[in-house]
Amino acid sequence: MENMFNSPAEVIEANICGGVKKVSLPISKMIVLGIMAGAFIALGAATSSTAAHAVSNVGLSRFVAGAIFPVGLMLITFIGGELFTGNCLTAMGAMDHRFSWSAVVRDLCIIWLSNLVGALVIVLLTYFSGNLDYSAGLLGAYSIKVALGKATITPIKGIASGILCNILVCAAILLAAAAKDISGKIWAIFFPIMAFVVGGFEHCVANMFYIPMGMLAATNPDYVAKANEAYGITADQIAQLSIAGFFTNQIPVTIGNILGGMIFVGLPCYYVHCKKEKVNN
Repeated sequence: MENMFNSPAEVIEANICGGVKKVSLPISKMIVLGIMAGAFIALGAATSSTAAHAVSNVGLSRFVAGAIFPVGLMLITFIGGELFTGNCLTAMGAMDHRFSWSAVVRDLCIIWLSNLVGALVIVLLTYFSGNLDYSAGLLGAYSIKVALGKATITPIKGIASGILCNILVCAAILLAAAAKDISGKIWAIFFPIMAFVVGGFEHCVANMFYIPMGMLAATNPDYVAKANEAYGITADQIAQLSIAGFFTNQIPVTIGNILGGMIFVGLPCYYVHCKKEKVNN
């Protein structure tokens, strides 16, 4: 009887073979696929914020957001895209000497920048679509609040939360590879990604949407007034929404995402399922 899913060893080998293709892509395709992935994740972030912004209970709000956000990774999986957090798993190919560590670094740098471009495109489209006007501007105020929370995160929290996030994101990618049909892949993606959103963990690419979206919302006096009314956010706090605030989040979160994907998922999976032990004669 045929197995209903791919074994862990088969999944890891397939991921390593996929990594060979990823690091060998022409730069032009890397950039386009990176932009697509950044845009898809940003769409998941934008729509999940719309769904959750007026829910006052934190747990329920995150649950609602978590039910929507996984669409981003589903779009990448079934349409195409190169996502920084998922590409951290290319480290397994370098561990297996299929390609060099410099190829991994090159791929991740190009994809990070391309994801940022795609996310910023969605930020602009979302803002000018009038989406933030929902609930008399409460969504705009909510976008400011979310961005402010991320822009003021401490480095330790950013790294730890980034690790937790990418354990779940990379697990979702490997689970999807284990499934042999599209419905199985959808459910394999849905639950781990929902879990990271519900947990409130930090994803560097999602934050490429959340923080710039809050920065742009903060240029609108109506959203700023609503943020003060609804959340007590002051002008001094809003001043922290800046390029510096963006990188205050991105640097530790990106480091955490790298550690989560490479060390907490990639290394043990490679060691257990792929690494060949030396035989003593």
